Amino acid sequence: MTILSDLGTEIIIPICALVGIVFSLFQWYLVSQVKLSLEKPDGDSKNGFNESLIEEEEGINDHTVVQKCAEIQNAISEGATSFLFTEYQYVGVFMVIFAVLIFVFLGSVEGFSTSSKVCTYDATKMCKPALLTAVFSTVSFLLGAVTSVISGFLGMKIATYANARTTLEARKGVGKAFIVAFRSGAVMGFLLAANGLLVLYITINLFKIYYGDDWEGLFESITGYGLGGSSMALFGRVGGGIYTKAADVGADLVGKVERNIPEDDPRNPAVIADNVGDNVGDIAGMGSDLFGSYAESSCAALVVASISSFGNTHDFTSMMYPLIVSSVGILVCLLTTLFATDFFEVKTVKQIEPTLKYQLIISTVLMTVGIAIVSWIALPSSFTIFNFGAQKVVKNWQLFLCVGVGLWAGLIIGFVTEYYTSNAYSPVQDVADSCRTGAATNVIFGLALGYKSVIIPIFSIAISIFVSFSFAAMYGVAVAALGMLSTIATGLAIDAYGPISDNAGGIAEMAGMSHRIRERTDALDAAGNTTAAIGKGFAIGSAALVSLALFGAFVSRAEITTVDVLTPKVFIGLLVGAMLPYWFSAMTMKSVGKAALKMVEEVRRQFNTIPGLMEGTAKPDYATCVKISTDASIKEMIPPGALVMLTPLIVGILFGVETLSGVLAGSLVSGVQIAISASNTGGAWDNAKKYIEAGVSEHAKSLGPKGSDPHKAAVIGDTVGDPLKDTSGPSLNILIKLMAVESLVFAPFFATHGGLLFKIF
Repeated sequence: MTILSDLGTEIIIPICALVGIVFSLFQWYLVSQVKLSLEKPDGDSKNGFNESLIEEEEGINDHTVVQKCAEIQNAISEGATSFLFTEYQYVGVFMVIFAVLIFVFLGSVEGFSTSSKVCTYDATKMCKPALLTAVFSTVSFLLGAVTSVISGFLGMKIATYANARTTLEARKGVGKAFIVAFRSGAVMGFLLAANGLLVLYITINLFKIYYGDDWEGLFESITGYGLGGSSMALFGRVGGGIYTKAADVGADLVGKVERNIPEDDPRNPAVIADNVGDNVGDIAGMGSDLFGSYAESSCAALVVASISSFGNTHDFTSMMYPLIVSSVGILVCLLTTLFATDFFEVKTVKQIEPTLKYQLIISTVLMTVGIAIVSWIALPSSFTIFNFGAQKVVKNWQLFLCVGVGLWAGLIIGFVTEYYTSNAYSPVQDVADSCRTGAATNVIFGLALGYKSVIIPIFSIAISIFVSFSFAAMYGVAVAALGMLSTIATGLAIDAYGPISDNAGGIAEMAGMSHRIRERTDALDAAGNTTAAIGKGFAIGSAALVSLALFGAFVSRAEITTVDVLTPKVFIGLLVGAMLPYWFSAMTMKSVGKAALKMVEEVRRQFNTIPGLMEGTAKPDYATCVKISTDASIKEMIPPGALVMLTPLIVGILFGVETLSGVLAGSLVSGVQIAISASNTGGAWDNAKKYIEAGVSEHAKSLGPKGSDPHKAAVIGDTVGDPLKDTSGPSLNILIKLMAVESLVFAPFFATHGGLLFKIF
């Protein structure tokens, strides 16, 4: 028996989700109080504001600045909305086709029979027909896909709503601007975490009406939710990543290297497309990605639990343990957010980065206490967990350690990522120093840094897997992944803060605002750049644990007792699986290169043919550059997406579940390494460039200023790193998760009808 009653569970989960939604709406309301107009409030306040602005201090008092900011924000928002609508039209077609495939494949397992079947794990019981499981799996797939799309879209809308408001608040001080950017990130973080939890909980309860006591069938059909979430995340990440990097590379190569004009200079035709890209790639893509991880880790834990003592004895509270952990995570993140926005005020530039880091530490410490309480009240003191054909006895304190080890491993990965990508530490400073001798040495040092940065995260993941598997088999691994994602609201708030600050700086430059304001937005952006790298580290680490948990669930569901790597069927799968991340990276990198090539040609054409563009007397054609990025990303996202989605189907149907298990293991092992090194290499190159540009230390000043040879070498390194850190690296974690969850969803079909080639020969 558990201390927490079933009724208590049914109240706690939806209430925590609703609290998260209400809190995000309140944060949005606070952001909306910053007006994008010059309407004067009542009273004698100067210029419509209660505090003095930089323009007044400098005697400028330019009323057109606010209007310019509003116009630029509208252009960015329209570009981002237009791209996402175009992308979602293509993705919508894919959703329908894949939903039909799920129904046909799973329905055919029992020949579209409507009669009950013997349960897979308990021959004494009868379970619901496979045809109905096919229907419910299809419905949960569509629900996951739609939730993922909405999460990404809402995140993008709040980011584009907040960027100009952050710029305007920077006129009052860096602390005011920080709070607007951070609150806006929190809107996305809490909306996504709460929506994901609420939709999953409602889906489970609605499906339970039909399934009744057949929890095995119920939670098997729920796996479609994770598949839907990750499918949309893949296209969001790849499409958004190609879009943003095509614009960024085009803007940098022509603007900064060839024309020697500042970043985000309004004369640069690619500058609006670049700012749009930050929102569709880093906000919408990242939102969908982490939603996918959350959905999959929850589904993997529920599938394994449904065939353990929780499912066999129909213990609802214990069964919902993963969702209760996520619910407490929302409350913990809510309290943590108040430390940044209400309890302690950021007043100087030096306080920005520590404040963001404290968010991670505070949420992890509080969450550890939360997990201990949840494990005590929501789990029986002793229970059994399914472990490859047997039931393993587990204590509730052991499950607490499983979740805890995942939570703290996430923090370690985050800080190691920060060490290797922040220009406050020696690795990035060494990369910057290598720019003295040109771009070639910069590239060599950056690659070496990326490879080295893999070591500690991999050990952290390995220790997490060993501890969690030793205590609670694959269920332990699944809840460890959930532990890493339990502070997802805070992680996403910090992650979304980066692109919002980046956009704010771009708007300040384009609106021709004071140099002091640009310094403030640059300080916000520099901190955001590091925290974005931490977010990517979290995403990759959790993807590794989620993939392993899904792999375990797949092996159990496909009724494989052992995966023997010495078997030729499995070994060829391992080799092919290890190759897939390289193939995928090659496709995404080349896609960025092709799109960037078109962008560079267009930007050059405009500089060469539009009279007065360099002098600032003529306006560039921003719309053409936005169209180039949109068209290229939509066209180029389809082949990598098809590679990931079709591989498990082809391997499962033609070669069977044993070869497919090899492919999943191989892609997991090589994908994690490449993803970490690619993300960190790109992040290091980016911050090495910013280190030289900021010129804060004597060492940095000796490499600068902007336009010097070392700076140009740093810009080339940053340009090479852009597709690595924002397209290939982050997309790889979706590749390893998506192939695993897709294999799990189709496992009954592969186990029954798969391996056609081996049956023929």
